[in-house]
Formats: sequence, structure tokens, C-alpha cells
Amino acid sequence: MQTIENAPSVSHFERIGGEPVIRQLVDRFYDLMDQEAAARGIRALHPADLTESRNKLYWFLVGWMGGPPLYIERFGHPRLRMRHAPFAIGTSERDQWLWCMFKALEELVPDASLREQLQRSFMQTADFMRNQNE
Repeated sequence: MQTIENAPSVSHFERIGGEPVIRQLVDRFYDLMDQEAAARGIRALHPADLTESRNKLYWFLVGWMGGPPLYIERFGHPRLRMRHAPFAIGTSERDQWLWCMFKALEELVPDASLREQLQRSFMQTADFMRNQNE
């Protein structure tokens, strides 16, 4: 008999609903970034066509949440800070990015516990991306 202590853990990838829900999350995130005045500063750091940005974030999040390593298979280790170094990312940009992601999570992830765990992780990662002294 399996007990809670030795039960297999369920990944965020499984809890969120796999690739289809992660694609919806990424698309909603970028739709918000593209449409909302509150995200104007972070939108300006992205190319006019968001297709590649959408794909890269989707591939990254699939693996980051415990699914197949789609991003790593294409590009190698994410090296997030290095890949974001060319962009001026301060507190405002961090907060705009988080606003879009948190709103997308609220709309698409009904599991409050999972949503809170993801929000904490996104906050830590987004804060780590800051590269501007303020």
C-alpha cells in the first residue's frame, strides 16, 4: 500500500494540464502584453511579431514545469540571465511581465495552490532577470 510519504509527486506540468494549457497560458500572456497599456514598457522590449517569443516561452515553460525539455532540445541550457542581458530589465519591466503572467494564471489555472506556487516561482525568476541598478 502506498502512503502519502512515498506517493509519486505530480509535476506542475501534469497539474496544469500539460502542453495544451501551457500553450493557452503563453498565448494569453502575450495577448495581454500586446494589448494592455499596463504592459507597454515590457512590450517595447519584444519584436513586433511575437511568434518566436511565444514559441520560446512555451518551449521553456513546458520543460520548466516538468514536461518534455522542448527548449533544451532546440537551444541547449536556457541560461536565462545571459539571454536577457541585452535588454534593460528593471523593477518596472519585471512588474509588467509579472502582471501579464499573473493575470493569465488567474484566468487559466483554477487550482489556487498551483497558481500560488507558480506565482512564487515566477516572481523569483523575474526578479533574477533584473539587470538595472535602481
